[in-house]
Amino acid sequence: MDLNEALYTTRAMRRVKPDPIPDEVVASMMDAAIRSPSGGNSQNWRWITVTDREKMAQLGEWYAEAWKQLNETFYAGRVEAAREKGDDSTLRVMNSAQWLADNFASVPLVVFPFHRNDPSGASIYPGVWSLMLAARGHGVGTCLTTVLGIFKHDEVCELLGVPEGKGWTNAAAVTCGYPLGRWGLAKRAPASDVTFSESWGNPPDWPEIGLPISLD
Repeated sequence: MDLNEALYTTRAMRRVKPDPIPDEVVASMMDAAIRSPSGGNSQNWRWITVTDREKMAQLGEWYAEAWKQLNETFYAGRVEAAREKGDDSTLRVMNSAQWLADNFASVPLVVFPFHRNDPSGASIYPGVWSLMLAARGHGVGTCLTTVLGIFKHDEVCELLGVPEGKGWTNAAAVTCGYPLGRWGLAKRAPASDVTFSESWGNPPDWPEIGLPISLD
């Protein structure tokens, strides 16, 4: 796959089929993940791939609880505000997120990246993104979500047999599966609207460029 196509179309794909992902595809995704840079080349990470249906059933229950808790705290009033404003974009994202909460147990693969001595995530998230790009190359959709790590961290660690007292922290849960929808280019504000040149507030003097991929 062309690099630009992967970069421009790898977005959160929450709605996925329950079809299993072949082992060789999972192996390729993980090999790409561990090729990413890490601070001092420490490679201070561990990854757990989960496909077991009993574990996924338990994770699904916890994910639904965590999603509910998120909506009652950080996201409180978000859907209502979007409806009042007619913000269809936010409503679509929230509906998609709700689908994942309702169907988490049916996702065929979830990858849990763990790190230690990496409080900023600077050494783990490049690997996570490489995993997601590699998945895109195989036609696998992914979504990075952190609600389990926020609200159910200790429970997840116990379920997955993570050693206690060793400093391991869950960075995310990356859901993986073949998409129910189509790949596409996510709408974003132009880079020139959110990028400054040399100092804050100074717009860049860039030439206009076309998209490097087709929108078809």
